[in-house]
Amino acid sequence: MQFGVFYEHQLPKPWSEDDEFQLLQDALAQVELADRLGFGYAWEVEHHFLDEYSHSSAPEVFLAAAASRTRRIRLGHGIRQVIPKYNHPARTAETLATLDLISDGRVEFGIGEGATRLELHGFNIPAKEKRAMALEAAEQIANMLVLDPYPGYESPTFSMPCRNVLPKPRQKPHPPMWMACTNRETIKVAARNGIGALAFSFVDPDEARTWVDMYYDIIRSEECVPLGHSVNANIALVTGFSLHEDRAEAIRRGQEGFEFFGYALNALVAHDQVPGRTTVWEEFQARRAPDSVERRLAAAEAQGEEYASCIGTTADARRWLEQMRAVGVDQVIFIQQAGRNRHEDICSSLALFAAEVMPEFTAGDAERVARKAADLAPYVEAALARKQWMRPLADDEIPVVKASVAKAQTSGSLA
Repeated sequence: MQFGVFYEHQLPKPWSEDDEFQLLQDALAQVELADRLGFGYAWEVEHHFLDEYSHSSAPEVFLAAAASRTRRIRLGHGIRQVIPKYNHPARTAETLATLDLISDGRVEFGIGEGATRLELHGFNIPAKEKRAMALEAAEQIANMLVLDPYPGYESPTFSMPCRNVLPKPRQKPHPPMWMACTNRETIKVAARNGIGALAFSFVDPDEARTWVDMYYDIIRSEECVPLGHSVNANIALVTGFSLHEDRAEAIRRGQEGFEFFGYALNALVAHDQVPGRTTVWEEFQARRAPDSVERRLAAAEAQGEEYASCIGTTADARRWLEQMRAVGVDQVIFIQQAGRNRHEDICSSLALFAAEVMPEFTAGDAERVARKAADLAPYVEAALARKQWMRPLADDEIPVVKASVAKAQTSGSLA
């Protein structure tokens, strides 16, 4: 099993002048620490206009900074908004490839579409068409990363003439592709397209088993037709995270932030919003039961040694992760930066997990991955054979791009 850390860059109000500066500096320090501790992945979301919930509108900048401060941890767009009105596909391909070169081939490419009116309407994206638009764009981004030159594309969503999109990524054919998933239906969509499932929902082991079985059944079936030029058969699940030797202290440190994460996500979809005048944290505090932490503590104590959660002790985390490993989850992603969780507490939790829990779950993982790849190899080969590939252009088919000015005017510099 692999482990990752996840960033929304949450910043509840009220804000002071340096809060956003400190938020990003702390997050970079946490990723640097996670790299030293042996965590496998650092995932960064892309959202726009979502006050308090997510101040992560330029993940490519954050991930490039993280690349310069780390050596091994993989850097994941979890996710990149790929609909052309958010980011033109050629710009996404250029950004991904550049980051992949800078990081020496450590990029993971998660695709997403957005869910809130604040985002979708802000970029004039019709909600009913967003899924199809995202999948179409993601397929063309993969083509741009591989083909030399890219032959061009024409559709009602976006069009682009033949151009050689540069640079090309270090990973061949391109960085592994993933898709944000929130329910059974989106798990199926990811599997049908041969891409990893980033499951951003909080499910129990029984539901996780259902998702895993459903996903891999489709990967092995004729339904699987890869969106990209490779198949990335993996399923990752998110969970809250706060560890301490004392269970009560772990819950006091992490439970509120985890609850805010879920509340804010729902509020931004379900509640009316006034841009720049949100009161999400204030509303959360007003609606949250004043004894919420005490209730969680009481429930944990009632379960005793059966209590399993990554908000608790190392033994609690171990029990929960054993259940996730048993049902076939490939990666667990920790939501540790949420609400007003403190930087110092996040760092101590990461260190405690790395020292006392992670080794027993990552030991032998390379062998597990190799066995899994061997088992899936014939199904992946069959899936790639089903794909309708964009045909590369022969040299004599590549169009000539006419000069835009007369030769007499081009004797000077192009600058």
